[in-house]
Amino acid sequence: MAVPSLDLRLKKVNKIYHEGEVVAGVVVIQSKSDIQHQGVTLTMDGTVNLQLSAKSVGLFEAFYNSLKPIPLLNVTLEVAKPGRLPSGKTEIPFEIPLKTKQGKKLYETYHGVFVNIQYLLKVDMKRSLLNKDVQKQCEFIVEYKENEEKAVCKPMNFTISPDTLQNVKEKHNVPTFKLSGKLDSTVCCISKPLSGELTVVQSEAPIKSIELQLVRVETCGCAEGYAKDATEIQNIQIADGDVCRGITIPIYMVFPRLFTCPTLYTNNFKIEFEVNIVTVFYDDHLVTENFPIKLTRF
Repeated sequence: MAVPSLDLRLKKVNKIYHEGEVVAGVVVIQSKSDIQHQGVTLTMDGTVNLQLSAKSVGLFEAFYNSLKPIPLLNVTLEVAKPGRLPSGKTEIPFEIPLKTKQGKKLYETYHGVFVNIQYLLKVDMKRSLLNKDVQKQCEFIVEYKENEEKAVCKPMNFTISPDTLQNVKEKHNVPTFKLSGKLDSTVCCISKPLSGELTVVQSEAPIKSIELQLVRVETCGCAEGYAKDATEIQNIQIADGDVCRGITIPIYMVFPRLFTCPTLYTNNFKIEFEVNIVTVFYDDHLVTENFPIKLTRF
């Protein structure tokens, strides 16, 4: 008995949708011979999955209740009643309105380490006891509409020197240096790059590298306590070697799709972002300056 193949094809090639729109496409079933089936169903599912880092497991027993998946939407419809399908290719069109459960909000798609917001379409073909059921799923992406909060430009000038460093106990071990620069805005539209400039004013020790690091700060928990973890998303080298003093170095970073989303605060989790400017000296001294940033969709 030939095993049929299932596929999901969305009308939108980019697979990006907004709340209130209709997710439309076709279920494609292909088989070399006629197939008997017990019904074909399509499910649209949206979920926030939370998990604890290894260092947080066991700290708060209450977390295990608050870390259950948070359902955002769940819709199931029958696209084909039980029966027989002819050999060859069969296309079954579908349309599902993208609407959340009562009182819930659709958050943007986000693939993190401890927080994951995902939207899936799943098609299931039930078959007789002797034949294996066939399944297929595909992810689609949810983004906010334009009526969401817009980025307001907030430029920031900064100076990095031994005096500005925090959490450094023995500052006399840090080489004498001074970096100055600016970030064009600490509130950033996610579809536009983070930009600015940096200048090495002075440094008694030769510089090996200057890097721009994008960090996600994910918080999970409830009223009993929160677990907060910072993890690197990407690292871009903006200067290599002992750069000339007084030369302006451009800062330019594109926010990666899916691994970033607009800054989000909810009762059970938060998603925030930071930028680190990391200066590495040739003796492998490493100096990091941290800048919290806020991301918006528009």
